Amino acid sequence: MKTFENSQAQTTLFDAVLNAAKEYGRGKQIIEDHERRPMTYNGLLLASLVIGRKLNAILGPRKRVGVFLPTAVGSAVVFLGLNAFGKVPAMLNFTAGARNLVSSCETADVDTIITSRRFVENGRLDDVIAALGEGRRIIWMEDLRPQITVFDKIRGVLDKLFARRVHARFRSKPDDEAVVLFTSGSEGMPKGVVLSNFNLLVNVIQVRRSVGDLLTPTDITFNTLPIFHAFGLMGGLLFGLTGGMKVVLYPSPLHYKQIPKLISDTHATLVFSTDTFLQGYARAAGGVDMSSVRFVIAGAERVRAETRKSWDQYHTTILEGYGATECSPVIAVNLPHKQLHGTVGTFTPDLEWRTEHVEGIHEGGRLFVRGPNIMKGYIDPTDPYKLLPLEDGWHDTGDIVTIDEQGFVTIKGRAKRFAKIGGEMVSLAAVEALAQGLWPENNHAAVALPDARKGEQIILITTCAEAGRDDLLAFAKAEQFPELWLPKALLNVDAIPIMGVGKTDYTAATEMAERMRAML
Repeated sequence: MKTFENSQAQTTLFDAVLNAAKEYGRGKQIIEDHERRPMTYNGLLLASLVIGRKLNAILGPRKRVGVFLPTAVGSAVVFLGLNAFGKVPAMLNFTAGARNLVSSCETADVDTIITSRRFVENGRLDDVIAALGEGRRIIWMEDLRPQITVFDKIRGVLDKLFARRVHARFRSKPDDEAVVLFTSGSEGMPKGVVLSNFNLLVNVIQVRRSVGDLLTPTDITFNTLPIFHAFGLMGGLLFGLTGGMKVVLYPSPLHYKQIPKLISDTHATLVFSTDTFLQGYARAAGGVDMSSVRFVIAGAERVRAETRKSWDQYHTTILEGYGATECSPVIAVNLPHKQLHGTVGTFTPDLEWRTEHVEGIHEGGRLFVRGPNIMKGYIDPTDPYKLLPLEDGWHDTGDIVTIDEQGFVTIKGRAKRFAKIGGEMVSLAAVEALAQGLWPENNHAAVALPDARKGEQIILITTCAEAGRDDLLAFAKAEQFPELWLPKALLNVDAIPIMGVGKTDYTAATEMAERMRAML
């Protein structure tokens, strides 16, 4: 951590944007979204201070406030405005469903939620908001804007002129909490993760130090990932805003036809995304030219060879990385001058790591990491303002990895995603990779269900309508894949359940498999 003492990370997020505005010019266009109304640093700072002061007056002494908004300029304004006045946004995953969202609000002691009627209507989220609104106050952005008077705007201009002085009255310390994020919940209920200003800004610096001069303030970043997710927040928003790179935001990663055109129209050079979404954009692009994209930074799931091939026509380099919400999020990343396909790259600077042996797993170990970007802690479910401490600062990623002599990290699977078959530990990720090798154009998810005789049984859920177990068995023999590891059954579906950030939703996938078995 000594590397980062007295560095640019020793400040707040709002201050970091102020510093960037000074360095790159307040008149520089720095952010826009699908509505194509670019905003300069000046405009972003003014809007953030006006909205932030208004929200601060409404919220009173409460620190945490729920943010239920899409990936758009207005969300960035709210996020920075809250930070400017010392408030802590709890970023709510609007794709998580009412049950998980209510649990998240209870965990973080959120009694007020900021959202938009237009967003709720377009996203058909009325039922979710109704559930969240029970016992909580809803602040609608459409109601807030008409309350902004001429006096508020004049006050905002003055605030902008003396922004550091205004912020100093309310600012939190670099090590104070800056945001509450929630784990994806792909394998259970989401947990509240508290990240400080320092955590996030250090991770920005770690990634910048990794990429060196490959990216410059002339680059234009394009982000469709939700900013309730650490990858979308740090990579898709803060990385650009604090580095002078124009940020283009889009509210839904699922608009496959619209996104390639907007990437082309905005001349984006850096895209943050996941394998699932990247495949969709390449397939839907048609004649749209996305060759302005020099690099894609992909995370959250393994990048398939087919995805790389689909982007080769644009001469785009896909850099696969690895992270976790608890790590702000980047842990490792491939680089153009140092990459190895099939791995997630090498560790970011100043991050310590170690692995521990897991009984029954013969290749790799459970990864633990420690460093300046690691969270302050999980929120204690029994006390929302108490954090569960990390043992000696080490975070258990829950991932089984191997690390080669050059430092390249290969993810073998989640520790929870190993099935015990006849006393052997079987990687469900390996089963998915086998299916991907046979049916590369389709998506696959392997899940484990209880089995009275063998302990557990594997079910492969696949979008390949012609997929059959006999074909998989023959392919497995040719690949010298142990027959014991083969799925007990295949479930053919139209689509694999995915989460808002592109990850497979294994909770939903397991429920699908359980329903199928119950019908047999």
